[in-house]
Amino acid sequence: MSPRRRAVLLVLPALVPVAAVVGAALVSAVLLSLGLTPLVGRPELSLSAWRAAAGDLGTATRLSLGIAAASTVLAAVLGLGIALSATAAVRRSRLLGALAALTIPVPHLVGAAAMGLLLADSGVLARWLGVSPDAWPSLVGGPWWVAVVAEYAWKESAFVALVVGGVLASRARSYDETAALLGAGRWARFRFVTLPLAAPALGAASAVTFVYTLGSYEVAALLGRPYPEPLPVMAVRLAGSIDLAVRPQAAAVAVTTAVLALAAVLLALRALRRLSAWH
Repeated sequence: MSPRRRAVLLVLPALVPVAAVVGAALVSAVLLSLGLTPLVGRPELSLSAWRAAAGDLGTATRLSLGIAAASTVLAAVLGLGIALSATAAVRRSRLLGALAALTIPVPHLVGAAAMGLLLADSGVLARWLGVSPDAWPSLVGGPWWVAVVAEYAWKESAFVALVVGGVLASRARSYDETAALLGAGRWARFRFVTLPLAAPALGAASAVTFVYTLGSYEVAALLGRPYPEPLPVMAVRLAGSIDLAVRPQAAAVAVTTAVLALAAVLLALRALRRLSAWH
């Protein structure tokens, strides 16, 4: 048996249940959004739910993609910096890596509450700096979703650092030392040795961060504005409405989120293949 086939067989027990649950939920959402499994009335193929949600769907899509992109870029930069520091042979840097790893088990809901207490106009940071609430910028619930992006970047940077640091700890030092013996400077070693080694892991971790942020609900609901809403917040609000007639609209929003996430995964896989081939 080839190593590739053996690896596929080892992954199947975990992959099949996940694919079955996600696939069944996605098919159910598609049927509901098309009016084929309505909670009230007779089944009838219709795009009325999509047309009804179309007014806010474009804005919610752009907002969700913007939040996910900004959070992913910040998390990737911070995570790469932490991974580089944590893999350095300096005791203080290793302590930094350990402190960063402690954020991973913290739930996002707890992190959102902490970020709200820190960045609100009457929060801890404003009090420390001696700024009155009237003069403090709207970081929580403001137009730029600063607190939401900051919470995702903080939490997910630890995940990125863990993934990238694991790769660099096992492979980077020997290559870096060899390049140093050949006369490469610090910047050249980072550009031609460390960064190519970290790129596949950094790309994979960034893709996971983007997809997670795109579909995450609690942080945007707690720290964001009431309107416009990101896709997950809009879907949950419509799904929880007492008006059962809007449930197909919630399904349409959920299907849109799933399609965007699937597209992001496919693009990330294609980019990772190129990175692996180049590397």
